[in-house]
Amino acid sequence: MSYVYLVLAIMCELCGTSLLKAAQGFSKPLFGVLSLVVFCLSLVFLSLSLRTLPLSMTYAIWSGLGTVATVMISILVWKEKVTVGSVVGISFIIIGVVILNLFAPVHADSDQQPVQENQENV
Repeated sequence: MSYVYLVLAIMCELCGTSLLKAAQGFSKPLFGVLSLVVFCLSLVFLSLSLRTLPLSMTYAIWSGLGTVATVMISILVWKEKVTVGSVVGISFIIIGVVILNLFAPVHADSDQQPVQENQENV
């Protein structure tokens, strides 16, 4: 379920970024407010995924895929230009996420439920 939360966090981040672009510097307040709401949802889903997934891997996937997908949306939806530098930079992001996931230490407790504090009856 944690990966579902991570996918939802990425999708919300993408929607929030597109809404932020549509807000045109908050000159269109409705889009600005919607972007803030969707960004908050993104953080909620990200925090839920972090209950069982390791932080380094989760954040790398969230930010890396979010960056790459945002660039693709900016090209397809907002008709922004692609430069050689942006292609090289995006390639480095993808390579970095792959390396981090291949060689990062495995989080041994990721399959277990989060530890709950002991509650005593008073």
